[in-house]
Amino acid sequence: MAIPNVVLHVADVHKRFGGLHALADIDLQIEEGQTHAIIGPNGAGKSTLLNVCIGKLAPTSGTVVFDGQVLTGKKPYEINQLGIARVFQTPEIFADLSVLQNVMIPALAKRDGAFKLNLMRSLDSQTAIRTEAEAMLEDVGLLNRRDMLAGSLSRGDKRRMELAMCLIQRPRLLLLDEPTAGMSRHDTNTTIDLLKKIKSRGMTKVIIEHDMHVVFSLADKISVLAQGRIIADGTPDEVRGNPKVQEAYLGGAHQ
Repeated sequence: MAIPNVVLHVADVHKRFGGLHALADIDLQIEEGQTHAIIGPNGAGKSTLLNVCIGKLAPTSGTVVFDGQVLTGKKPYEINQLGIARVFQTPEIFADLSVLQNVMIPALAKRDGAFKLNLMRSLDSQTAIRTEAEAMLEDVGLLNRRDMLAGSLSRGDKRRMELAMCLIQRPRLLLLDEPTAGMSRHDTNTTIDLLKKIKSRGMTKVIIEHDMHVVFSLADKISVLAQGRIIADGTPDEVRGNPKVQEAYLGGAHQ
């Protein structure tokens, strides 16, 4: 029987790399409108799990289902067009284009299905998309840098720009891989406030994050990975006091 309001279901997923069992018996249910954090020590399998969800890696067995559709076997761009966007651990941007152009391109690609050869001319003529991109940049605090080359931004600003690149696609599910990595505490808190604002609009988010301040500020539910298995999940309070979680972190790398 289908569980109501589950927008993403990672069902009995295993992933092996040769003799390494990177993911085992993963059953993860992401409820619509929630912020679901995935935490765990280094090497626990967090990024592998995210890559399976977005089609960058095929599971050895098991399936990933988004809004009733099986994602397993689909290409990353097909998964993106179904309504899943991802903010990468290392920002993926067009360094030689302006900040504004970077944010306009995903909206154009989502609307038209593919890039056109006359992309730059298309950007110049897209008044509605330009206006929307400027609104997204205002949301992430980068409107005053819209004409700068994206490659000249600081690491933290590149991450915020990439978040705007995702948001303009109006995804149903936003996957965030270490969204505050490399940010100052001030920038981290600004990003937390921004993600809280996004949540108020009803967007579902999955966050992989080492910074527990970020996790406990944002998460409705937390799943804890250790050695490729989910060892605990529940509300932040339930996870915080779980002896298995404390043992996993004491036995693993602190970050």
